[in-house]
Amino acid sequence: MPHVITDKCTKDGLCLAVCPTDSIHPRKDENFDEPTQLFIDPGTCIDCGVCIDECPQKAIFAESDADAKFVEANAAHFK
Repeated sequence: MPHVITDKCTKDGLCLAVCPTDSIHPRKDENFDEPTQLFIDPGTCIDCGVCIDECPQKAIFAESDADAKFVEANAAHFK
């Protein structure tokens, strides 16, 4: 999993708009209101890093720099 979104996420949707592979979920046309944060699909993320620069909350990290609980939560979202 290249990148992980943490609980600093406010779901402003800026990362959704710039992701070239639509790897960030849930999108507005999915079950957007239920989760408290967004997640990155490790199967479709191409590790471009565009989302990192776009996030004003600095909530997106490389997996190696993220707390393990966020890596686990991200993986669990896509099981």
